Amino acid sequence: MTNIRLRRHGAKFQPESARVIIRPFIPGSARRVADIVKRALALSDDEAAAQLQSLLGEFASRHFDIESLLLAHFAKVRAHVPATVSRVRQLLIGALFSGEYALESAALFNPSIVPHPDQSGVPDGALRFIMSLRATGEGHISSIEFRTGLIAGDGSISVEPVSRFVTVPEVVPNPTYHKKRFIIKLQEMGFEGGHAAAVMDPLAESFTLQQLDESVRRVRRETKPAGRDLRRTLECIRWLADSNYELNFSSKLAMSERIIFPVSPNESNGIEDARFVRFTDDDGSVMYCATYTAYNGRVILPQFIETQDFLHFRVLTLNGNAVQNKGMALFPRRIGGRYAMLSRQDDENIFIMFSDSPHYWSDPEIILRPAETWESVKIGNCGSPIETEAGWLVITHGVGPMRKYCIGAALLDLDDPTKVIGRLRRPLLSPADNEREGYVPNVVYSCGSMLHGRDIILPFAMSDTATAIATVSLDDLLAALKA
Repeated sequence: MTNIRLRRHGAKFQPESARVIIRPFIPGSARRVADIVKRALALSDDEAAAQLQSLLGEFASRHFDIESLLLAHFAKVRAHVPATVSRVRQLLIGALFSGEYALESAALFNPSIVPHPDQSGVPDGALRFIMSLRATGEGHISSIEFRTGLIAGDGSISVEPVSRFVTVPEVVPNPTYHKKRFIIKLQEMGFEGGHAAAVMDPLAESFTLQQLDESVRRVRRETKPAGRDLRRTLECIRWLADSNYELNFSSKLAMSERIIFPVSPNESNGIEDARFVRFTDDDGSVMYCATYTAYNGRVILPQFIETQDFLHFRVLTLNGNAVQNKGMALFPRRIGGRYAMLSRQDDENIFIMFSDSPHYWSDPEIILRPAETWESVKIGNCGSPIETEAGWLVITHGVGPMRKYCIGAALLDLDDPTKVIGRLRRPLLSPADNEREGYVPNVVYSCGSMLHGRDIILPFAMSDTATAIATVSLDDLLAALKA
């Protein structure tokens, strides 16, 4: 086998417990909420002011605008406050129902990398990039963080300093939905005709959450008696609406200050393993897309992200009978006029499928099965395929004895990626001594690489704890794959 030049870079992305957000911390019992509010109201004005001053002195420097966050949490318990209260007491009560959450205190891993949409001021031969990372904190809840850096013309890699602050985006209060996709997903969930049709039929091809809620209220009002079937249908319609949402970040935030934290019920236990890719459509338009795994503590659900600028994000459910399991990865362009996706429906083999829509997937076909001992348990992709003159380069991962994860590669035909041109017999990257220890030992893993010049830029996670970057000679790798 041809010798492949692989270089591990020194930059590492380590979890930081100091990067925190403020989340609601509200007891489930209405009695307990009322008791906490009473204690805050029992304080004298001077005592309340002193308590707030002390609290702000301890926590304000850890957050951009702590007062707006505390007021938002006060609004969540406003119904338990019997009378108008001062801003001081609103802030203090808000703090009583708030808590800090360290986003990456447990791990910062499973990266993907894409070119930055803004390449202004970048020297010739260099490239600015965005890296997404899975950050995991208390309760093993995962979210998406971002980093930026520069690949210089000589191949050296530098990473921009990481801000100590981090901010969740604004959830757009009245998002829009595509009626056809919404109905397809309802039908897959078992809701066709009947109450579902009564809600959906009056809506336009593009409708808002407010319009959907008005239609739901009308059906609830007009359907008598309101039985279990109606309640279940309306609950699932709202669940589907909540699973498709939009997010906005302020353009004033640095990339490392943006965090996508779970929003919908189906991802309440985490947003896992986002695979970002720069997708160029046939008309030349560019969209950054990602698949990720939503997890609610019981089941997983593949989801889809779209953004053009990493400021406004649309999060969407995927449709079709092939939307299952983990590891969906979109090709960076259409092939023969159709979208293409890698996947792993059976948790063992790599599949490929084609579609006229990036939101609907069915009829997967196996293209790669475990072949070597180091991948004999199962194989999967490590992100979207990379287009080269020799074919589609797929960075893979294989699981072998002792649940050891290694990274490999395969090459698919450019015009017909169901055809496998070659694959590595030995791992491209295996856990080194200092990469074997972590939350899940003996693992190297990636969610997306990219080509820069004649090098593959390969960010990889080390044992589900931290992240590093390696570069691989494309020429060496292609020679090995075609040998």
